[in-house]
Amino acid sequence: MEMRFSKGNDALGTKNRGNACESSLCTLCRADCQGKCETWLSSMVGRKLLYPRSFGLVTAGANNTTHVGVSYNSLRIQGYAYGSSGLTGDMTHDADDCIFPNVSLETEFGKKKKTKIRMPMMTGAMGSTFIAEKYWDSFAIGGSLIGIPVVIGENVVGVDQNSEIGPQKDKKGKIVKAPELDRRIETYLRYFDGYGAIIVQLNVEDTRNGVAEYVVDKYGDKCIIELKWGQGAKNIGGEIQVRSIEYAIFLKERGYVVDPDPTLPEVQQGFELGAIKSFARHSRLGGTNLDTVSKVQEDFMNSVAYLREIGFERITLKTGSYGMEELAMAIKFATDAELDLLTIDGSGGGTGMSPWNMMQSWGVPSINLHSKAHEYASILSAKGRSVVDMSFAGGFALEDHIFKALALGAPYTKLICMGRAVMIPGFLGANIEGAIYPERRAAVNGNWNELPKTVLEVGKTADEIFAGYHDLEKKVGKDEMKNIPYGAIGFFTQADKLACGLQQLMAGARKFSLNTITRQEIFSGNRETAIETGIPHVSDVNNESAKKILNS
Repeated sequence: MEMRFSKGNDALGTKNRGNACESSLCTLCRADCQGKCETWLSSMVGRKLLYPRSFGLVTAGANNTTHVGVSYNSLRIQGYAYGSSGLTGDMTHDADDCIFPNVSLETEFGKKKKTKIRMPMMTGAMGSTFIAEKYWDSFAIGGSLIGIPVVIGENVVGVDQNSEIGPQKDKKGKIVKAPELDRRIETYLRYFDGYGAIIVQLNVEDTRNGVAEYVVDKYGDKCIIELKWGQGAKNIGGEIQVRSIEYAIFLKERGYVVDPDPTLPEVQQGFELGAIKSFARHSRLGGTNLDTVSKVQEDFMNSVAYLREIGFERITLKTGSYGMEELAMAIKFATDAELDLLTIDGSGGGTGMSPWNMMQSWGVPSINLHSKAHEYASILSAKGRSVVDMSFAGGFALEDHIFKALALGAPYTKLICMGRAVMIPGFLGANIEGAIYPERRAAVNGNWNELPKTVLEVGKTADEIFAGYHDLEKKVGKDEMKNIPYGAIGFFTQADKLACGLQQLMAGARKFSLNTITRQEIFSGNRETAIETGIPHVSDVNNESAKKILNS
């Protein structure tokens, strides 16, 4: 049986370095990779990668004819031969107006204060991993220029050796200095033009350290604050790995769980002899002192009330691939608290560092979790409730993933969260910049000494390599372009490909604005997927109306 993603795609001329997973990315994505998966290549050539290669010499046919198992790749997108909806402004239903460039991808989320975004996408939470730190400029500047939310993940202050946490004066153990967090927020805000948002996430340690208080005091309503219940990649708190015993001891003193314990004499001896080469820093589980749903609800509502009291206008929640009870709690509590967004992260998504077999085996797969999220949201909506806006996460990388997830969760899902997929252009851009300008290599964390053949096939200079270069130059100006990291140019280019692909899919479904997408725009490729998702099988959709036509 042919699965959708194999190691090589002859039609597009792409190839995965490692095993291809459900998202189309390699299971192990390397920052120094020389290509060339679809996401990697699209970060340079952009929307060109929507089409088969070697036009004029080839014909191409799809190989995705057999749908195996239950996944987003077993959903198919509906198309229609007539009609249109969602045209904006003074456009008509004339064929000259019903063209895919006229599809509007602008949308918004939130309750009382709306957050506008230029396309229905956001980044995953990028926190204390060294990957996030090293390539932050690319992620943040790229996201800001695209006009989408970028999320600062957990523990950024706690692992920053230059941050200062009390007790000092009247701070009672709270943050008084957070240079890395400041850098991340201010990098995003540098190019913020009213579209998108910078979101700062809180876990147990962040709450104890006073991250929320620090952010609201310094940045006010420029930031959104996010409570975190979990993620799709693991069922424990966040982790990083460090190779310095001094740094491990620092993290231990900061209150983290460090494994093995660097303060033990036998561990120190093992490290000196080389038997122990690294230390894993772990965050704590939340909610351990709560043993009933009602207690969780009370604690959650108190937390939201406190965040509003200290000045946050916009508050979001991120939850992981727990079972159905926790999913219902997240949707119900977020709706009751009038939160601005709920991100639901299913298993199948990626991470900076998680135990491998845990990532393989724990939690509810994205499509099952998201199908249930729609069902539970519909129960609340039927009671007259204004359900919290939702974002779906967990193994998304391509434009059809965005369409399918928006349709599966419609009308509650406003945007799609991508993690690893939007980090790849950051890696690639930094490598290209460091290879072209060796003097910048260390500053941008480039991994190449020279451009590899896979890049030289595209071009030798930035304006040759990145299809989105001149569009971005027009946006920021020729003089400012010199301050834009190549990773951000790659991110901008990749987003243009995703946006164009999404516009084409929407136009084919005759939907010209995001709020007109419904669950009727997708169907299931096999009967098992139909049962699990509630999305009818391809042969059943509109079957009755078809028979009426035949019998008329």
